This record gives sequence, C-alpha cells and structure tokens, in this order.
Amino acid sequence: MKNKNILFRADSSSTIGTGHIMRNLVLAKEFEGDNIIFATIDLEGNINHKILESGYRVEVLKSNSIDELNGIIKKFSIDMMVVDHYEINCHNEKELKTKNPNLKIMALDDNYNRHYCDILLNHNIYADKKRYIDLVPKGCEIRCGAKYTLIRDEFKKERERKRVLLAMGGADHSNINTLILKVLHKFPNVEVNVVTTTANKRLDRLKKDIKYKNWVTLHVNSTKIAKLIKNSDFAITTPSVMLHEIIFMGLPFIAIKTASNQDDMYRYLVENGYSALEEMSVKELRVAITKILGVLDENRAY
Repeated sequence: MKNKNILFRADSSSTIGTGHIMRNLVLAKEFEGDNIIFATIDLEGNINHKILESGYRVEVLKSNSIDELNGIIKKFSIDMMVVDHYEINCHNEKELKTKNPNLKIMALDDNYNRHYCDILLNHNIYADKKRYIDLVPKGCEIRCGAKYTLIRDEFKKERERKRVLLAMGGADHSNINTLILKVLHKFPNVEVNVVTTTANKRLDRLKKDIKYKNWVTLHVNSTKIAKLIKNSDFAITTPSVMLHEIIFMGLPFIAIKTASNQDDMYRYLVENGYSALEEMSVKELRVAITKILGVLDENRAY
C-alpha cells in the first residue's frame, strides 16, 4: 500500500493562538509513514517553526482562498485533508470534494458546526456524538469524546511514569535494595525514591550503586516520608513499622519479609489478600510488580 499524501490546514498567530497547530502535530503522528504537509498562513506570532521542527513540510498560503488551497491539493495529489480552521465551512469543504472526487476530508470541530466531511473529530471530553447526526453527511465517521482526545507525548509519558517508594528499613540489614533496583530497572518509565538512614552500614555502597542511575533518588534521614508516600504510585517495603503508614495512606505495596520478627505481619498480609513475599525472589518480585502495574493502569484508564 502506497503512502498517503495528507494535508493539514490550520493557522496560528498572536490572535488565533497556538492550539490548532499543536493538536494537529499530535494528530499527524497517527499517520506515521505517510507524507505530511501543513498549509498555513505566515501570520504574526505563528509557530510554523514547530511544524518544521517536527519534520513536516510547510506550504505558506497568501490567504484563506479556497482556490489557493485547491492548488495545493492538486500540486501534491492530496489523498486526505485535515481541516482545523474556522474560516473553512461546510460549503468550502463540499466545493473541494467536488473538485477532487477522491479527496477525503477530516474536519476538527469544537462548536457543533455543519461539515461536509468523511470523518468528524471533536476531541473534547464533553463532545456529544448525537449532536452531529444532522450536521454531517450520512456515512460520515463521527469521533467524539475523551477516547479521541489529542494529548502531547510529554503528558502521556508523564502519565505513564510510575513512581516507586523503596523502603527496606533504615538499616537495610537484608542488603537487597540494589537487587530490587535491578528488578525495577527492567520495567519502563519507572522512577524510584529510595528511603534509608545513616544507620545503614551499606550506605556508601548504595550511593555508589545508584550514582549513574538518574531514575533513582536517594533520601537519607528524610523528614518528608508522608509526602513521599503521597506522591508515589506504589511501594516496595518490609512488613514492619513503616508499612502501617503506607497502609494508612492508602498506597498499594509489595511487602518482602526480611526477618523472623515480621512473621506475624507477613501472615496477616497474606491472609487478607495483600501482596507479600516470604523472602526476596527476583522471579516472584517481577510477577508482583507486573500485577500491581496492571492494576494501576486499569485504575488510570478513562
């Protein structure tokens, strides 16, 4: 199948703002492999440089003339045009489709306007598909609501990032912090806050182990444990004193028993359906982390 030639028609300026171009840059990524061209006017305060920085071609228009736009469509044999412009109305879209019978049009709309298009996209969370039934041609694909919201990659990555609190005791007598970090490193988009104290005889070694790990932050003798718990997605800890605080704060956790005096707490956790390991096991920890990440993703879904 040959690559499609796709034309985006949108503008930006000090008056219009930048939203139309920014959301079209997000949408353009959904057409990876196709030839993307932006047709836009060189208005004062525009962000056309953002289009170029994203690797797309820019065709500068002199006006909102439909004839000039049609010339671009003809010149580049456009297969589909994405319209995100208040000055291009239903009649303009129909005219362009009449002059170019094979042209597909995707219209972005925020205000329930009439369109002559093949795909109608209202990516706002409040969008109501039913309101477009009499505003677009029969057979038009209507895409509405949060499912289609155009979100920039930087926000997706931030949302996908998981913040883990690793608290294996102030003294870390079990000496498994480094091993747990190795397991966590196998999971993408993970940030780890390691909590310990100066009572940890292996503190210097731990500092060396994480020196070049920019995804790990070490907190020694921290007085902000409550804040760290609150800002974490889940914790890996021992079934000891700190676990009461983690449970109180409602934070999901994986508990790893490291001493015999934790037996009663360990049994309680298992009997009540909490995630707990009787001893450190790389395989079992991987399974537990995979499970807890799956639950977090389900809870975060729209």
